[in-house]
Amino acid sequence: MDGRVRPLRIPPEMAIYAEKHEIFDLIQTLVKNLVVHKPEDPIQYLINFLKKDNVDVPRIILIGPPASGKRTTAKKFCEHTQAIHITRSNILKDNTDLTRAAHQYQEKKQQIPKDLWIQLIQQRLSKNDCLRRGWLLEAIPRTQEEALCLQEAGILPEHVVMLEAPDVVLIERSSGKRIDPVTGDVYHVTFKWPESADVAQRLETPRTVLPVDAIAKKIQKYRTEAHALKITYQNCLKTINADQPHVDVFAQALNFVLSRNRSASPFIHRILLFGPLGSGKSLQAKLIAQKYRTVNICCDELLKAVSADEHPMGELIKPYLESKQQVPSNIVLKILTERLSRIDCTTRGWVLHGFPHDVDQAEKLHEANFIPNRVFFLELTDDIAVERVMLRGVDPVTGEWYHSLYKPAPSPEVQARLWFNPLDSEAQLLKRVKEYWCNAVGLQALYPQAVCINADQDPHTVFESLECRLVGRLPKVLPNRKIY
Repeated sequence: MDGRVRPLRIPPEMAIYAEKHEIFDLIQTLVKNLVVHKPEDPIQYLINFLKKDNVDVPRIILIGPPASGKRTTAKKFCEHTQAIHITRSNILKDNTDLTRAAHQYQEKKQQIPKDLWIQLIQQRLSKNDCLRRGWLLEAIPRTQEEALCLQEAGILPEHVVMLEAPDVVLIERSSGKRIDPVTGDVYHVTFKWPESADVAQRLETPRTVLPVDAIAKKIQKYRTEAHALKITYQNCLKTINADQPHVDVFAQALNFVLSRNRSASPFIHRILLFGPLGSGKSLQAKLIAQKYRTVNICCDELLKAVSADEHPMGELIKPYLESKQQVPSNIVLKILTERLSRIDCTTRGWVLHGFPHDVDQAEKLHEANFIPNRVFFLELTDDIAVERVMLRGVDPVTGEWYHSLYKPAPSPEVQARLWFNPLDSEAQLLKRVKEYWCNAVGLQALYPQAVCINADQDPHTVFESLECRLVGRLPKVLPNRKIY
């Protein structure tokens, strides 16, 4: 990049690097932690913070009324993500000055002071296991006051999951609760009975089984604070209906935790559209380009345009196009590289369809440093794909495309002059569809975060499905963290 030339032309490698390593979000995180913790030596603090490799670990609060399934959901989540499960009881298990002071209050049957309780939580979350693997606070905080104190102490969750269920369900669950004394897992005589007969045999009724009116009072006490907690954590809160199988509750909670808030970082779309013939790639690319001002690049149209221009490459590819032969991949890649390198593509982004056709071409595109940040596969059954192509024709007068079923010609006169491609025979189309599906398996493996969209629906419905993935960030991929 030449700093003397105006306007500055930022090489695409810079944007790809910044996006890959989430530099903008990293800087935001560093600044946020500096402002919250106010270290005496900011530089050394940032060095230590980055060395801990804890920028993207889970930081979760799980709250809900009694018997809503907090313990079950928390255990399953921590098993899945290797985050540390923090409860009120295990915070007090450490043998430190703070825990000893807390036990003294408990022995006197006094409530642990607010400041001491916050210090205990800070002490536990500052340990290496929580820093390295992340944490999940179960049933902490209980009140808005406690939540605000946690925020003042710099304990800021990325996600807050609140479980909800009707009082009748919660009371029924409380009375049927059973506990495994070996693992501490919670079961229920109606809602969650263990599969193992050995586990079922050793289940015990909780030592303190409260009467129905006492359970109702505990639920009511929770409800009085729940609304205030919702307001406190409204920017990172997800409320989940707990009156459903615990597997579904966990799946919804995990999906929320793996999701990420929209980033304020500048984002330039680099989109690849795959799909069999007739799946609507050209239409969807056109809609995306119209709304987001990205450059719409159809590989076939690009090759025709280059062939028509007085371009050295045009003379080279003209014989291939005239004889309906496939242009060699290395020539196509040179033409694409030149087009994708132009200023409009680097500043506005691009949506590419018609290339690559196979894994080899996709890898060469990657080697040329044109790496998509969104990949979509438009899926369609073979018979629908063939039907869409065989029954479509173009009006040579207006250039408008029509389809015998989906978009009939407006008059018999237009219908009579429609031109249908003689090469679009059923046998030829099925052969092309088969070739696409053979290559699609490898391409989907090459792009593991690609999104598959059902293309056998209204085009605008397909676009809505595409758009919701374009706007939102890709979900987190859980790292394989070593447990020491």
